[in-house]
Amino acid sequence: MTTQAFTYDLPNLETGQIELAQAWANVPSPLSQQQVIDTESRVRHLLTQHDATLVAHYYVDPIIQDLAEETGGCVADSLEMARFGQRCDSSTLVVAGVRFMGETAKILSPQKRVLMPDLMATCSLDLGCPIEEFNAFCDRYPDRTVVVYANTSAAVKARADWVVTSSIALDVISHLHEQGKKILWAPDRHLGAYIQTQTGADMVLWQGSCLVHDEFKSDELSHLRTHYPHALVLAHPESPAGVLQQADFVGSTAQMLKAVETMDADSFIVATDQRLLHTMQRSAPHKNLMAAPTGGNGASCKSCAFCPWMSMNSLQRIEAALSTGAGEIWVDESIRRDAQRSVERMLNFRAAQVA
Repeated sequence: MTTQAFTYDLPNLETGQIELAQAWANVPSPLSQQQVIDTESRVRHLLTQHDATLVAHYYVDPIIQDLAEETGGCVADSLEMARFGQRCDSSTLVVAGVRFMGETAKILSPQKRVLMPDLMATCSLDLGCPIEEFNAFCDRYPDRTVVVYANTSAAVKARADWVVTSSIALDVISHLHEQGKKILWAPDRHLGAYIQTQTGADMVLWQGSCLVHDEFKSDELSHLRTHYPHALVLAHPESPAGVLQQADFVGSTAQMLKAVETMDADSFIVATDQRLLHTMQRSAPHKNLMAAPTGGNGASCKSCAFCPWMSMNSLQRIEAALSTGAGEIWVDESIRRDAQRSVERMLNFRAAQVA
């Protein structure tokens, strides 16, 4: 197991500047092919034994993604993972992702046991928006509707009026803007700025960022496009503005996956965690997929388009969680109820759109 240090954004409310904080990710060593086979077999048995369902995010190891689908679970974005957990009959959910995803599953399914392979698997957006500082930020703008991204703690969600994912954020902010609402947005500044540009809404932005998406480089993307002029660029809206301006399509993980399947192009440059390309390639095997660049000549990258905390999920840690019950998610009931209200406001908005 290797321990890696990573920096992330932490806004200073007194100075208005962004400071760099540091966190660590403990990434397990890869298993041999035989170890994968043996561990998968034990995990399948434990899932049945403990009436458990494995739900996995698009950004975890493809081995875990495949196992989730093969055992009746799902591979999805954070919201659909939680919604799938609500719908399934299992009494235990194993959430392969990062901590806020496990918390969201518990918020929506409080009666179920929610296990995570590693409780220390977190997110730079979550880390960069601690509840004490966020409460102070909200108190400075009492007249604004508080909208937070799903990549936040249960406590931050509980303080919010709305919780949104990248797939619905634009629609929700447009709706609130039409009502004349002024918005307080947290925590991703790139996604917030993109929505602000698209809607014209009056928005105050928390200055956080995703460690992975913040590293995509617009200059290097432009250079890559000159070599592949017919390739379309797909970008997650957590990416910097210079990347989004070059994108042929901007959307959530699920939306980018659909774009690869339906858009009339043979080649795509994809600006998000590279492990999404596994699912993309399976759904569109005839398409040519390339990862967007995270650095130029002589440059170094912190994540290199692989979330370090997502990398902490492993088969052996899933086995340990099921065997011992370690990694269980608990959310204070008063926080859970308030967070559920904010999440369900989004779900009800989506249901009204579909109806």
